[in-house]
Amino acid sequence: MATASVSFKSREDHRKQLELEEARKAGLAPAELDEDGKEINPHIPQYMSSAPWYLNAERPSLKHQRKWKSDPNYTKAWYDRGAKIYQAEKYRKGACENCGAMTHDKKSCMDRPRKLGAKWTNMHIAPDEKVETFELDYDGKRDRWNGYDASTYARVIERYEARDEARRKYLKEQQLKKLEEKNNNQKSEEQVSEKEEEEEDDDDDLKVDEAKVDESKQMDFAKVEKRVRTTGGGSTGTVRNLRIREDTAKYLLNLDVNSAHYDPKTRSMREDPLPDSDPNEKFYGGDNQYRVSGQALDFKQLNIHAWEAFEKGQDIHMQAAPSQAELLFKNYKVIKEKMKSKMKDTIMEKYGNAASEEELPRELLLGQSEREIEYDRAGRIIKGQEASLPKSKYEEDVYINNHTSVWGSWWKDHQWGYKCCKQMIRNSYCTGSAGIEAAEAAADLMKVNMARKEALEEKPEQNEEKRLATWGTEVPEDLVLDQKLLADALKKEDDRKKEERDERKRKYNVKWNDEQVTPEDMEAYRMKRVHHDDPMKDFLH
Repeated sequence: MATASVSFKSREDHRKQLELEEARKAGLAPAELDEDGKEINPHIPQYMSSAPWYLNAERPSLKHQRKWKSDPNYTKAWYDRGAKIYQAEKYRKGACENCGAMTHDKKSCMDRPRKLGAKWTNMHIAPDEKVETFELDYDGKRDRWNGYDASTYARVIERYEARDEARRKYLKEQQLKKLEEKNNNQKSEEQVSEKEEEEEDDDDDLKVDEAKVDESKQMDFAKVEKRVRTTGGGSTGTVRNLRIREDTAKYLLNLDVNSAHYDPKTRSMREDPLPDSDPNEKFYGGDNQYRVSGQALDFKQLNIHAWEAFEKGQDIHMQAAPSQAELLFKNYKVIKEKMKSKMKDTIMEKYGNAASEEELPRELLLGQSEREIEYDRAGRIIKGQEASLPKSKYEEDVYINNHTSVWGSWWKDHQWGYKCCKQMIRNSYCTGSAGIEAAEAAADLMKVNMARKEALEEKPEQNEEKRLATWGTEVPEDLVLDQKLLADALKKEDDRKKEERDERKRKYNVKWNDEQVTPEDMEAYRMKRVHHDDPMKDFLH
């Protein structure tokens, strides 16, 4: 069983305390009593805040558990501000050198620094302040209103009451001035009637202001306290309940279970509780009616305009710069109205206004005219009405560059052209009939040249094979090779190749042959050398 730790001055005191507890448990010593004079049960653990049911104890008997919050050493008193305890007549040793008070030194003196302190003048000794020290508990150290005098708030109330009284007096003086002006200034009936209307409006305003002032004490009849922006949910603010208590609650308008849903947490009913009733007699039509009417609809349109403008590249944001977004939306509406009116004016200029009050001609109203039209038996018009051709919005019969016909009036070989000069270049200058004759002559000449070219069959030149000389140039026609010397040169070339392939037979010292190279030797070298670009070089023996 756990026991509370107790500090003792010596081991002997600790031993005596243990013996006393054992004696009390055995019933040999009187039981310990609490503050109320009741016996403390030693069987109850000291860490328990309530007695167990099996001990038949009425209430907890632990002294430190029951009243741990209250301590007689702690106090709720506060400093006696400005209190003085003693007024000395001359300077005392150890007092403040500046003012002469014994409760502080010169360094912490709050009086004005004197040119010569009280220590040297021995005059105007300041009284000693009342110095107090308090031992505050945990809550007392953190109490913001500790030492606050509630009677000081009466000054705040007096200031506000004086302000309201001055305002009421001023309004009364203004009302008396208006009445004096009304009595003094009597003019003609028209002027008097106009002025009376204006003054009645002013009087009504003054009466409203007076009524507001008079009822200012009764303005708190429908306050709802809500916590806003504090650690517990917000600073306490006043929110007025605008619903009159005589009005029927919205959830009582239609008691049908399947009617509009009512959310008690937000006190909202979005749908219309009475959709079939007369809208003229309906006072409440659901919360959704406020979403599509009034300023809510304007705010919705403002948001939509801000989103669409941002998507199109405009630097606009409804939450970052709401004033800018609203100004741009106003400018947009003005420009849109101007564009609509301008478009309307242009359409009316072009097609006229059928809704205007212009009177139509009498002959059009009666369907009669002076024009004579002759019809045949089939109902076709023979005489009297000219055939009207449909007009196009494009320019017609506009001739450029001296042409007498439009572009596209002539077609040949899948190309458009001018009929007057038969040219197929659009920006060309018209040459008339002379240009047509020159074009035909050029076409005939081209046909003749093509026929002549087909008649002449030009044979391709045959390129004779040219023999190459032994040293790579063309072989002269008068060059004659001795077949016997050529055979010897081929044999010598074979021996040289074998010697190059077999490194064992190669001499250390290279022999140089200063004999003149003959054409047969060059021919043998050419015939025996390896042609790297020859595809059959690997098959040569």
